[in-house]
Amino acid sequence: MATIKVIQVRSEIGSTKRQKRTLEALGIKKMHNPVELEATPQILGMITKVNHLVKVEK
Repeated sequence: MATIKVIQVRSEIGSTKRQKRTLEALGIKKMHNPVELEATPQILGMITKVNHLVKVEK
């Protein structure tokens, strides 16, 4: 599978608990720290839910 790089670019302050837990499940701990993940349907679905908070690079 292809790998993608996910970077948090907006703060999670003001987000719902569900969105905060999704960021945690993606492995994002701090802003502007990239996390490399495999592009599985589950991961892509989680990214879709928090796409306003993250930036995705291939």
